[in-house]
Amino acid sequence: MVRARLDADPAAYRLPVEGAELYAVADFLSAGDCERLMRVIDEVARPSPTYNHNIDGGRTSYTGDVDPRDPFIRKLQRRIDDLLGMDPALGETLQGQRYTVGQEFKHHYDYFVAKHEYWDDERKRGGQRSWTAMGYLNAVEEGGATDFPKINLSVPPQAGVLLIWNNMLPDGRPNPRTIHAGAPVRRGVKYVLTKWYRARAWS
Repeated sequence: MVRARLDADPAAYRLPVEGAELYAVADFLSAGDCERLMRVIDEVARPSPTYNHNIDGGRTSYTGDVDPRDPFIRKLQRRIDDLLGMDPALGETLQGQRYTVGQEFKHHYDYFVAKHEYWDDERKRGGQRSWTAMGYLNAVEEGGATDFPKINLSVPPQAGVLLIWNNMLPDGRPNPRTIHAGAPVRRGVKYVLTKWYRARAWS
C-alpha cells in the first residue's frame, strides 16, 4: 500500500537502487518548519540510547522525543502519515536527533533482530518497524551523510528533504540491505527528525 501510494505521488522520487525501496521528497519541510524543529530538538536532546546501552560507542549523537500533544508536532506527524497512507496508530512518537562534530551513528538496522532479548518487549509494543521516514533539517558543512553500504548509496543532508525507506522485504522478512549509518559530522551540526512505523498499533 505504501509503495503504491509513493509510486503514484509526483513529489516522491524513488531512488534507483537495487535490493531496497527508498524514496525522497524534496522540500517536504519548509525553512520555518526546520528552524522550529531544530529549536525543539535542542530543548529535548539527551545522549542517544541504544538497545545494548551503547557499550560499543556506536551512537554518539543526542536524541529526544518531541511532545506529541504539541499542535505543530501533531500536524507534522499527520502530514507524514498522510504521505505514506499510514494509520497514525502504527507510528511511534516523532524523534529528533542532533549530531555535533565527530558524532555519528555507526552501521545499524532500524528493524528489530528477533534473536535479541529486547524482541519480546518490542513484539508486544507493536512488532517490527516496517517503514522509516527521516527528515533533514539543515545542510551540514562537511560529513553527516546517511550511508547504505549494501546498496552503494550515500545521501548528504539537504534541508527540508524527507527520506523514506522500507525496512522489510516483499515477503515481510527484515531486509539486511537496509543497514545504514549516520556518518561522522566533520564540520557544523546535523539535525534530523525520525519517525518509525510498526507492523501493528504501537504502544
